Amino acid sequence: MNINIQAWLYAYASGKKRWDVPTSQAEQHSTGKLQWEPQCQYHLRHLQDSTRISALLPPRLEGHWISTGCEVRPGPEFLTRSYLFYSNRLFKAYQFYYRDPSCGDPAYSLVIKGKLRLRQASWITRGATEADYHLHKVGIVFHSQRAMQEIAAQVNQTSGGGCKGFLPPGRSWVPGALYELLSAKTERDCTAALGFAMHELSLVRVEKHYQPLLQPQQAGSRVVEELYLGDIHTEWSERLHYRPTGYQRPMQSAMHHVHPCPACGIIYRADEHRPPVLPARAELPVQLSGRWVSTQCEVRPAVLFLTRYFIFHGSNRSWEGYYYHYSDPLCRLPTFTIYASGHYTKGVPSAKVRGGTDLAFKVTHARVTPMDQVTVTMLNSSASGSCGEAGSWSAGLEQDITPTNGCLALGIKLPHMEYELFKTEQDAKDRSLLFIGERPTDGSSPDRPDKRPTSYQAPLIQCAGASGTFARYISPNYVGKEETNQSKVLKPLPAALVLFIALQFVTWD
Repeated sequence: MNINIQAWLYAYASGKKRWDVPTSQAEQHSTGKLQWEPQCQYHLRHLQDSTRISALLPPRLEGHWISTGCEVRPGPEFLTRSYLFYSNRLFKAYQFYYRDPSCGDPAYSLVIKGKLRLRQASWITRGATEADYHLHKVGIVFHSQRAMQEIAAQVNQTSGGGCKGFLPPGRSWVPGALYELLSAKTERDCTAALGFAMHELSLVRVEKHYQPLLQPQQAGSRVVEELYLGDIHTEWSERLHYRPTGYQRPMQSAMHHVHPCPACGIIYRADEHRPPVLPARAELPVQLSGRWVSTQCEVRPAVLFLTRYFIFHGSNRSWEGYYYHYSDPLCRLPTFTIYASGHYTKGVPSAKVRGGTDLAFKVTHARVTPMDQVTVTMLNSSASGSCGEAGSWSAGLEQDITPTNGCLALGIKLPHMEYELFKTEQDAKDRSLLFIGERPTDGSSPDRPDKRPTSYQAPLIQCAGASGTFARYISPNYVGKEETNQSKVLKPLPAALVLFIALQFVTWD
């Protein structure tokens, strides 16, 4: 995103307006007014309910936090995490790495011990707390001869003199043997070869929300606590130096997590000698047709708060996207919205990321609606011909920026091509999820094939099918009721899986 907008975000102070969810621009123009898909509208409005989510400041970290499934980091790296924080500020963290995208074939495990000290509220990322950490020890346990040989070769070739001979060539694999990678006491650090850093601990946020009980006859709700740690840089070379301004996929409290969660118990009981082996997941074909929506306010690196709503038309491979930007981490204070549209190519299996699908997306049209006076002033200050009609921006009024080939002030360039990575899954409630390739941390665009993502952001959830009706494989998990107009309205699932979404077809640079 353009640096000018990042600075302006701190000054936003608009009223608490809610965003309605249109079906598509074509439907808007055909009727002369906005229309909505009920369940898509529900998802976006529900996440703006401040009674559902509260942030704990300062965050309370004491306890056991776990991944809720297989995670993907740039590379790609497939892993699960299990972190324990103690009341004396010490921590013990497990990171389990795998060869497969289902996290069923363990390669090696890291055992990380150290100390964490919370500092002050972040002045960069609103709602987050900055922290300092110090590593005492990092150990590694290999789960196969192959893994030991590969890691030993990496360490011996790329690490400093103190790490030469980390493992002598030809050393036989010993199940359960723990090898020291880092020791503060001996000042030895052989972790760089693995691209290892714990900078994620330097940015912390804890959220609490309430999940309705699963059974219809049960009243009340269940507490769910989530731990957001700093994001991992998408460039391997920057990983060791990067200080986070966004978040990874959240971990959840082992005592207070969503239900059902098939992976939670497996990861909770694991250690370096018994790594979690998650059930294999079917690789589903990517079927984009339909409507996909955010289920929680998203925080991106460079201080972006937003939610998104997408419509994919499979018949002609066209897409529409609504990007709702806010000035606060609960997405209640709107600043501007962007509507973008274009076409996408037929997907092909990814050669780099197992289970992924490569596509290319072209952005050809875009419109911008400023929602507060700060944004209006900024857009009206743009050079003539660089962002819509100069000097004519007004709050709440949309302008087409296609004739000016985008909007320089917002970093939007038209037309524009991006090379993407997609995959689809079904969650524990059989709801369809769409995973989109992770955006480059530096704010650039994947505008070349060699910049295509190798990891995913948190998913979108399908809120309606291709024809505007709800997908059949979602319906069994809802209790429908007939309205007076005889149209079926679906009540939401008794629990909402907290998901971050991230998809940005427009260039943010």
